[in-house]
Amino acid sequence: MIRIGATAQKWLKGLHLVAVGCWIGGGVSLIMLHFLRPGTGGDGVLYGINQAAHNVDMAVVVVPGAFGCLLTGLAYSLLTGWGFFRHGWLILKWIVTATAIVFGTICLGPWETAMMEISGELGMGSLQNPAYLHDQQMNFLWGSVQVAVLVATVFVSVFKPWKNLIKKKRTS
Repeated sequence: MIRIGATAQKWLKGLHLVAVGCWIGGGVSLIMLHFLRPGTGGDGVLYGINQAAHNVDMAVVVVPGAFGCLLTGLAYSLLTGWGFFRHGWLILKWIVTATAIVFGTICLGPWETAMMEISGELGMGSLQNPAYLHDQQMNFLWGSVQVAVLVATVFVSVFKPWKNLIKKKRTS
């Protein structure tokens, strides 16, 4: 198995932390944009906020950050001694990462896209549209939950509970 050296691991860790910052920071930005919608002054402004949220999510910050986490995590597992299933906290991180990406793809992204499309058609009337209001509520609620889980996962990475499952199994 190929192993990278200490300097390469530091670069990989730096890239991983940048990706984490993008994913969580983008998620927090999307939550904050939610609070701008009710006070908008016109049709184009509401659509602009939704379009900005869509771009922050899909093209600029959140999706690239999520896939950056996935790819750098994969590199960590393959190119260092951390592995995939050696530590309980790593298993949890893999589960959270995969679940968050799938949930974002299946639920959060489509809700956000629908909000952008509805506000493009109805403008401020979107704020009385049941489909828009449902998507807005679901996106805010579950987006907030996802960001909270991602932040908790950062602390799991810092404190590393459930260390070295392989050694524990061997001593049992």
